[in-house]
Amino acid sequence: MIMPRGASQLLLPANPLFIAFSLVLGLLIDMVPVGRQPWMPDVLALVLVFWNVHQPRRVGVGWAFVFGLMIDVHHGALLGQHALAYSLLAFGAVALHRRLLWFSLGAQALHVLPLFVLAAAIAVIVRLLVGGMWPGWSLVLAPVLQAALWPIAAALLLAPQRRAPDPDAHRPL
Repeated sequence: MIMPRGASQLLLPANPLFIAFSLVLGLLIDMVPVGRQPWMPDVLALVLVFWNVHQPRRVGVGWAFVFGLMIDVHHGALLGQHALAYSLLAFGAVALHRRLLWFSLGAQALHVLPLFVLAAAIAVIVRLLVGGMWPGWSLVLAPVLQAALWPIAAALLLAPQRRAPDPDAHRPL
């Protein structure tokens, strides 16, 4: 893979166990019983999009669908509501992954914002179609907060892949 502009170092390969751990941790954070507020960011969606962008062959639409079903069961939502939203979110992230890695973290956050807005809109539309209540306009804050958390997620999830600077002056990489 060609290194994106601005990349100061090569990354080590991603550990599949770390990817699975981060996805399960995102699921558990979304399941914390603090009362589901419409403005709260969806951490699992953020982690799914991150791994769909950085490791599209390991984390794809199928995993997004499975995690969406788990969220549907936990929230007591219509079965498939979050699964559909997460699947479309993952598809969009995989479609953008080659282009997205060339941008800075701030520009990446702006590029994934429409994906988060689309996923939230799909979940609300499905909820409204089956007779659910409108969650309010504070729902608009959730995708914005998710996009704002993108640089933090990138720093945390890429940390295990960064290798220490090598003092060997004879190796170019």
